[in-house]
Amino acid sequence: MSLRHALLGLLSERPASGYDLLKRFETSLANVWPATQSQMYGELAKLAAAGLIGVSAEGPRGRKEYTLTDEGMAELRHWLTETRPQRTTRSDVLLRVFFLGVLPADQAGAYLTGLMEAAAEEYEDLRALERSIDWGDDRLSVYGRIALEYGLRLNEMKREWAAWAAGRLG
Repeated sequence: MSLRHALLGLLSERPASGYDLLKRFETSLANVWPATQSQMYGELAKLAAAGLIGVSAEGPRGRKEYTLTDEGMAELRHWLTETRPQRTTRSDVLLRVFFLGVLPADQAGAYLTGLMEAAAEEYEDLRALERSIDWGDDRLSVYGRIALEYGLRLNEMKREWAAWAAGRLG
């Protein structure tokens, strides 16, 4: 996934300013695909230059509202249906696990306990996010809840796995 496609996806729901997109990003996609304000505004400029979005309104202090163009919708649909998701995952966490044997058992166990705690904390953060959102029947709410559920289940699995792994240490 790219920031480009995340922004196109958010704009497919309704027009928005850069500020509005940043806020929607923080409450919906930040756990999946984090981005800074400067990255987001830079990508909006690239999308506009490519004709994938247009400026539908301008307000005070240079505020611009962006709208998805037909070309932008075509690009989003192409990305969703005709490009394969990247399956290559590099995991700093699992690379460290692979080499935990060079540490004393108590340090290796402490690392795994830390993973357990981090997964539990992330799980609770996602539950708090879930409670803070005014869910509706719109597409972003429906599919956003599905994506959030993935995060909840993934973190529960990570916590269970780390507890199992810690139990394997003699």
